[in-house]
Order: sequence, then structure tokens, then C-alpha cells
Amino acid sequence: MSVRGPAGFVARWLVNYVLGIETSCDETAAAVVASGDKLLSNVVASQLKTHFRYGGVVPELASREHLRAIVVVVRKALEKAGITYRDLNAVAVTQGPGLVGSLLVGVTFAKGLAASLEIPLIGINHIEGHIHAVVLEERQRGGEIPFPSLALVVSGGHSHLFHVERTAGDEYRYELVGRTRDDAAGEAFDKVAKLLGFGYPGGPLIDKLAPFGDPSRVPLPASKMKGNALDLSFSGLKTAVLRHVRASNMEAEINARRRLFAEGPAASFDEVRASTPQATLDLIASFQQTVIKELLRRAMRAAEERPVESIIVSGGVAANSGLRARFQSLTLPVYFPSLSLSTDNAAMIAAAAYPRLLRGERSGLDLRPQASLALGAA
Repeated sequence: MSVRGPAGFVARWLVNYVLGIETSCDETAAAVVASGDKLLSNVVASQLKTHFRYGGVVPELASREHLRAIVVVVRKALEKAGITYRDLNAVAVTQGPGLVGSLLVGVTFAKGLAASLEIPLIGINHIEGHIHAVVLEERQRGGEIPFPSLALVVSGGHSHLFHVERTAGDEYRYELVGRTRDDAAGEAFDKVAKLLGFGYPGGPLIDKLAPFGDPSRVPLPASKMKGNALDLSFSGLKTAVLRHVRASNMEAEINARRRLFAEGPAASFDEVRASTPQATLDLIASFQQTVIKELLRRAMRAAEERPVESIIVSGGVAANSGLRARFQSLTLPVYFPSLSLSTDNAAMIAAAAYPRLLRGERSGLDLRPQASLALGAA
């Protein structure tokens, strides 16, 4: 139960249940977070099997799968949290960025639910959600992330650097200081994996195979940016890998690996490892190291230009073990989400909404999905 004042203020000292809904891409997710720091449930329905055969997400299929799954996923989230619809104090939903058809499913469901329950609706930026996944888990441990912080959000769709400040009223302010100009880091991982015959999504396999290779054996170029030196680019790196593959006559081994994944991602790691010669492992290790160096270099430069007290690394690529190891060796405190909250989830959406709920902020029932929704001033 909660208490609301005339302006929609919600009493901080009572338990407030926020339902989060996330449908920005190919994961249908719902979660319940209590009072901004207690994760009571986190349910995710994956569409991996649907999109695997196409080597990537098919937007129309993604929106159809969201329609099939969303009612069931929300019910499971409430059941696992041990509450009913009537216990909810707010519904938070990803407004963007993402695939517009996928976003529309989540936004429409959230609006209908909030209207029927007569509770606040709060639209959330997906990228802000990734940052709040880390804030949520640190608060669950009884700690607080020191601000200002540098937030690096790296996933299949995003590679952004933000300078983040938090006010005494728990309001977060974001300044976009760098972003990719082409492929996102996770997208580059998946495209290189697909090129080498590892199927989709291949980023996690690249990470598992990289320790078996020598990253010094294949020289790969670092990007040189004109203008904002904190911006990122991975298209040149991806092209360099393609040229190496062509020059090394790797077609036969790549086709052999593709046959392993012809019916789906069922091949064991031992089978994948056996199908990958040492020269290819060296290429994989070199590629991963180059991506990590690019991200680390930009993050450190940003932290020098705008002094911060911590670094937040979030998004799907934050699950990469090589990336975690390199960033955790820094002198600044670095915060990562757990593996389950690195990829798209609804807990991060509910967590990001809670400070807004306390301030009486809400979205109208005219809330619309925005495929290119920006976060922070550039």
C-alpha cells in the first residue's frame, strides 16, 4: 500500500511495488521491484529459437512473439513476487529505443494495465534501464554507487558513454559524451561470429573461445576518429577480420562449423572448440582484445576529461569475461550487473522508474513508442 499526495507524491517509507515491462527487441520481460531496491521477480521469455535460422532478429516475428508471450510473462512475474495486480503502485515500460513493433506491444499492454488499475504509468529509456540494473543490485547489497559516474552501456544495439550525476533527490542527469558511429560492440561480436560460422548469437561463443588464442598473432587496426575522440567505430575492425578470413582461405572450416549449427545452437562447446583451428582462435582472441581496448581507451579518456568517482559498465557485452577482467583491474571502482541483468530485462526498467514515482512523475496514456529515443544531452 502507498500514500499519494495531491501532486502524485508517493510516500517513501511504505513499500511500493513497480511492475516493469521490457519489449524493446526480442526478449519479452516482466519484473517486480519493491521500493526501488528489492528485486522480487524477473521473468524473461527468449525468442532465440525463432530468430536463430535467420542469423539475427526479424522485427515482424519479434513483435508477434511478444504478443504471444506478454500476458503469460507478466502473470508469472506477479506470481513469483507473491503479489496481485491490485498490489501494484505503478507500471513502468520501455518507451525506446528499440524495434518500434516490439516496443508497441509493451507500451500498449502497459497503458491498458495502468488505466484499468488507475495507477501511474512511467515510460523509461531502455539505455537508462541498463544503468539502473547496476544501481539496483548495488542497493540490494546494501551499498551505493558513488557519483558522478561514467556509464558505459554496451550491447547488441548500443555503445554509449555517459557522464552521470545524481542529485540529493535521487534524480539522475545524463550527459552523452561518446557513442558508436556505426556498429554497436555487441553487433560487431555477433557479425564476426556469424562470419566465422558460429551461428547467432555468437558473441558469447567468441568470449569462451578467446582465451584459447594468442591475441598478439593477428594485428588488427584501432579506430581513428575525427571530431569527438570519445566516439567509437567497429566497422573498420569488422572489415579487417573479413579481409583476414579471405586471405587465409578459411572457407572450408567455416562451412564445417556452419553445419554444426544448421539445426540450431545445439552443438557442444567441445565440438565447437574441436572445429576451430589454432589460427582461428588467434584471430578470435585478437578481435576480442581489440574491441576491449577500444572500449577501455574511450572510458579512461572520458574519466580523465570529466573526473568521476566510479565507472558503471552495463548491457549485454558487460557479460563478456575478458571485458570484466580488464575493467576490474582499474584503480577506479567499477560496477557491473550480474549476468542475468546484463542482457535485456524488466527489472532495470522498474528500478529506473522508482525515483520518478517518488517525485510524482508519470507518463500520459498518450505515451508512444520511440524507436530512436535519446538519453541525455549531447
